Amino acid sequence: MSSASEIIVIGGGIIGVAIAVDLKLRGRSVSVFSRNFNAAATHTAGGMLAPQAEEIPPGPMLNLAMRSRSLYPEWVRKLAEITNKDLDYCPCGILAPVYQLPRSRTKDDNTAVWLDRAAIELYQPGLGNDVVGGWWYPEDARVDNRILGQALVTAATELGVDLKEGVSVEAIQQKQGKIASIRTNLGEFSAQKYVLAAGAWASQLLPLPVRPVKGQMLSLRMPLTEDGLLPLQRVLFGPQTYLVPRKDGRLIVGATTEEVGWSLGNNPKGIRKLLNRAVRLYPKLENWNIEELWWGYRPGTPDELPILGKGSCDNLILATGHYRNGILLAPVTASIISELVDTGNADPILDHFNWQRFFKHKSISSHNGRSSLSLNNSNRNNGNNGLVQYHSLKSDLISQKDGETSDRLIIAGRSFNSRLMTGTGKYSNIPIMQESVVASGCEIVTVAVRRVQTNAPGHQGLAEALDWSKIWMLPNTAGCKTAEEAIRVARLGREMARLLGQEDNNFVKLEVIPDPKYLLPDPIGTLKAAEKLVKEGFAVLPYINADPLLAKGLEEVGCATVMPLGSPIGSGQGIKNAANIAIIIEQAKIPVVVDAGIGAPSEAALAMEMGADALLVNSAIALAKNPPAMAKAMGMAAVAGRLSYLAGRIPVKTYASASSPLTGTISS
Repeated sequence: MSSASEIIVIGGGIIGVAIAVDLKLRGRSVSVFSRNFNAAATHTAGGMLAPQAEEIPPGPMLNLAMRSRSLYPEWVRKLAEITNKDLDYCPCGILAPVYQLPRSRTKDDNTAVWLDRAAIELYQPGLGNDVVGGWWYPEDARVDNRILGQALVTAATELGVDLKEGVSVEAIQQKQGKIASIRTNLGEFSAQKYVLAAGAWASQLLPLPVRPVKGQMLSLRMPLTEDGLLPLQRVLFGPQTYLVPRKDGRLIVGATTEEVGWSLGNNPKGIRKLLNRAVRLYPKLENWNIEELWWGYRPGTPDELPILGKGSCDNLILATGHYRNGILLAPVTASIISELVDTGNADPILDHFNWQRFFKHKSISSHNGRSSLSLNNSNRNNGNNGLVQYHSLKSDLISQKDGETSDRLIIAGRSFNSRLMTGTGKYSNIPIMQESVVASGCEIVTVAVRRVQTNAPGHQGLAEALDWSKIWMLPNTAGCKTAEEAIRVARLGREMARLLGQEDNNFVKLEVIPDPKYLLPDPIGTLKAAEKLVKEGFAVLPYINADPLLAKGLEEVGCATVMPLGSPIGSGQGIKNAANIAIIIEQAKIPVVVDAGIGAPSEAALAMEMGADALLVNSAIALAKNPPAMAKAMGMAAVAGRLSYLAGRIPVKTYASASSPLTGTISS
């Protein structure tokens, strides 16, 4: 496996290479993997920098586009300095002819000037008879996108970026919530961080809603006038077409927008549309020579906005889905993405372009790495229907239908609906255990490897007692007193899971407990075993004392979660370490699972209200008078506590505050 760079950028179009150049200028070691530079959407563009001519509506996208346009002069100057190339950048404004008179002759933001037919003819002679006037956008600009693309490649080479052309990324390998490596046609490569900038091909590597939107284009050769000038020198952004003159005499005509998947090549239908629209806009070009035809794929998204920011893995950054605006948005994308990769600082505008926007039914925002949820207005106050029963509440939180992804527990890249884990020990018999697991609604069940291996009392037939196609097994190293014992048992647990059909199960609940009376875990042995198991590819879920420093150390060695105890195992004392657990929750960037000591649903709800990501409850269910009923209650408590945490409780006050309105009171 090759591991030469700190950062791997997947995608060699303008976005990927621009990010790589920016990162290299920051002193970072970068590799770019490009399948085919010439196939990138960089070439399927006219090079217009036209957020105003395109009439992007007010909002985050317009703000992003305007910001990027303002970066262009300095950006191209820097590239020209590195490459000694003229990028044919021109802040020349854009003319947008129209075929119908607008209702108003002014724009709300005063960014454009209206020109009637006589005025527009003076500014650009030779427009078609159907043109009734047009808008002049003086602040928009253009650039030769092909020269720009080549200049970026040259700059990357000059700066020492490792450009790997002709390399196809075939798969992204993930472990414990991080990208471990990428598989390519030339082998396996790894880095510390990864940027996915693969354009229309991004969805072939990750489940992102990016699709190819085909565009056909052509260029004409403009003849010189008697004065030795080019007949068309203005960029014309007309209805359904644009004409972009180049100073070398080419006229770019674009572009079709076709939802035809990965259909290849130019076709007569598309070219005919382009020519008919172009001739209507500027009739003189009908006799000019066609110089070139080409086509490509724009990366489209459902809302036609880019996907920018942190991905689903800790070391993955996304920069894709730029659709028709890749050339325009290149400088700002390079700037904010390289800043995020280099320092971890996320520009606030990235919140509007997060990949999760496509999978949220309710409004969920992130604060300090944790989610807060606000319900729709219709759910806040609905009269007689205000009481929400448990099952509908649970459905709101964990259901996934019609493409919706709601509040789910993610451990080592694996997604779970339920935030309650249960165990299999201490039940009076197997049928009661089975009924309790079902009643709890849990999807993760922990199993003591040693007890199953030795057929200890209460564990005979356990492997066959549960449907492991529906329940995720969490093998645990219970009974191990040293790190070495725990490592050996963990390996046995992984094989046990594979024998039961869970081939990809690398989970292990790590317990190193030398203390026979209080059953307190050994912090040094736990850290030692965790470090070894992580290197062997395990997703390690360590059981620990509520020690914030130990929790941070385990996170740093690569554990998938931390599992602080609420109080000693089986004691039923509840949450006795609330202050320390709160610190662990605040600092952790991996899931925090409160494990051990919970005796009642109220204590389970309290742990979730504190912000814990999940619970593991065994004794409180197994030793209850009615285990299945207690299991159901614990499941309900986990849901209620989670929703309470996301909703946000009211502040605690030292004085009363009337809940009824004081207006309309009757005075004496």
